[in-house]
Amino acid sequence: MAIKNIEDLRRHVALAIDVELSTIPPYLYALYSIEDPRSEAALLIRSIVAEEMLHAALAANLLLGLGGEPTFAAAATVPTYPNLLPHHKPDLVLNLAPCSDDLIRNSLMVIEQPEAHDAPAEDDDFETLGQFYHAIEIAIDELGASVDLFANPQRDRQLADPSFYAPVAYDASDSGGLMLVDDAASADEAIEIIVHQGEGLSDERWADPSHQELTHYYKLEQIARGISPLGPVRPALTNPTTATLPAEVQPVSELFNALYRYTMLTLDQLFEPSPDKAPLVDRLYALMSSALAPVARYLMELPVGVGAVAGPTFELFEFGGDPAAELGAMIDEVSRTHERLATLRELPLATPARAGG
Repeated sequence: MAIKNIEDLRRHVALAIDVELSTIPPYLYALYSIEDPRSEAALLIRSIVAEEMLHAALAANLLLGLGGEPTFAAAATVPTYPNLLPHHKPDLVLNLAPCSDDLIRNSLMVIEQPEAHDAPAEDDDFETLGQFYHAIEIAIDELGASVDLFANPQRDRQLADPSFYAPVAYDASDSGGLMLVDDAASADEAIEIIVHQGEGLSDERWADPSHQELTHYYKLEQIARGISPLGPVRPALTNPTTATLPAEVQPVSELFNALYRYTMLTLDQLFEPSPDKAPLVDRLYALMSSALAPVARYLMELPVGVGAVAGPTFELFEFGGDPAAELGAMIDEVSRTHERLATLRELPLATPARAGG
């Protein structure tokens, strides 16, 4: 067993959070590039993003249950693009790219590749995420035989109220949701949710017992096979950076990055001790649906050259002081020139407790 002690186990669970977070921007970029956000293809990708957020939350609950310290906003862990999927072998390059058959087959479906029934557990350089989570599961069972891994489960910090997660279209409620992780049995259950919703196992197509929800891999295959046609896609740049966008587009790009940073800060605050997490959950959903999506889609309407449009860069944005105040000022300033963004002034903003590290 390569995971030798509880500190090593915590590091691997923290890596699991990083892996989940590194896949979300490429999925979002592909989603935003689809012209019809209500198309079946767009809704399938949206359902994957919702569950990737759930998986990051479950991994954070697991890390807290093990007495660890999750972070969603440490500057050192913010991914850049293009980038490699952490610890995946062979190397898998993640790009911010408009949705296409090639992107789905050669990147997104590789992320969600199911493990074979006889595949070995792989704790560091893994071929599939299922093998990586299997290694964590084995370590919990084996280390737990001699160490009380869940002596300090930090229940008050976990995001465990099932009502805080509602499945979206093409997800099923019985495939799993938020849950408290405070012993080996609940840890195994959380890992099972992550693996079954994402990669599934071998040729298993379904993420739920009643066979209402496909795994992520087979949702993507639906699009790749044309069963759920992709439809028109905006010609967004691949791996854009704010500095290379036209001057009039850069403030919108910076605003998106500030909003995404604020989303991560909100996630950080959600995993602090709190008697009432509901307002933070409401803010998180508002940021995802009423801020990030409209700003990203607006960016993908702004021309940056012959036949090309901009796109969200997902670059690290550092607030200098009070994040809520700074973000509110940015929204006011940018919406003066870009009136379509004036609705952002109604966002429920409040200062996160931590500003990241």
